[in-house]
Amino acid sequence: MLQYFFAPFLIAALAALTAGWMLIPILRKLKAGQFISTDAPDRHRAKGGTPTMGGAIILAGVLVTVFALPRPEGGLRLSGGVVLATLGFGLIGFIDDFLIVSRGKNLGLRAREKLLGQFLVAAAFAIWYYNADPGRFPIDTPHFTLPRVLLAAWHVLLLMGMSNAVNLTDGLDGLAAGVSLPVWLALAVLAAFVPAGAGIVASSGTDVGLLIFCAAFAGATVGYLWYNAHPAQVFMGDTGSLAIGGGMAAAAIALRQEWILLVAAAIHLVEMFSVMAQVASFKTTGKRIFKMSPLHHHFELCNQPETRIVARFTIASTLCALIALLIVFYR
Repeated sequence: MLQYFFAPFLIAALAALTAGWMLIPILRKLKAGQFISTDAPDRHRAKGGTPTMGGAIILAGVLVTVFALPRPEGGLRLSGGVVLATLGFGLIGFIDDFLIVSRGKNLGLRAREKLLGQFLVAAAFAIWYYNADPGRFPIDTPHFTLPRVLLAAWHVLLLMGMSNAVNLTDGLDGLAAGVSLPVWLALAVLAAFVPAGAGIVASSGTDVGLLIFCAAFAGATVGYLWYNAHPAQVFMGDTGSLAIGGGMAAAAIALRQEWILLVAAAIHLVEMFSVMAQVASFKTTGKRIFKMSPLHHHFELCNQPETRIVARFTIASTLCALIALLIVFYR
């Protein structure tokens, strides 16, 4: 089973490195530069014009690997829908990035338009998943049966929440990718070794495609980080952040490890909740909890170097991923 981790990881990393080498000059030529939000710290003004939509580098690495690498029979039973959901979220992000670049200002999709698009993709995935994995429904426990509608609502909420959580984490060079990498590695381990309901997902041959997908996303993220490390040559944009978050949630749902994802991806969720807490506090009391949200901007205004913030958030994310695996293996 190790070959279904190492081969996708390496192929995706090399594919992403190649895609970045080819794509970044094209983005520069097209003047597809990032427009810095007025809400960002002043030090970010110098990053204006850095090519965006670099999430396409990650997606290219994943797609090349998923569709080029041979799999056992039935290896796309669940992973095919996960890939399509990831691309759906990525498409929403691409439209947002494209509108910002074409309009020449930081004005892409309206919040309600983006949320509507995310909801439609999430709902489509939930409907597809119920038909792809019918043995999971209804959820029976010793005390109650969980109706499909409640599980559907939970899955839609998770897909939308994770895509927005990663989007909010994307604010410093290497931050979103660095924090996401341990999560993808943890999902790959879960796909390879952890019982999911009736059987072991990958090692039983039920859906090796999920393992390939998670390992490929980890490898592609490493390849992207080659160009996104400080000082960044490219930003992932919403093309990357929405796809990463949506893909994480879709993979966790297919692996039946949704609650464990909340532990592994805790840093993303902390970033999202820091924004929610800031807005709620300001609207109710007129006071701010943080100097600026999301949380990484608060630390920036506390005069912490960008590279130190990224390193510490990545370390914290790695610890969360390890804690998640410990919970699974020792529960």
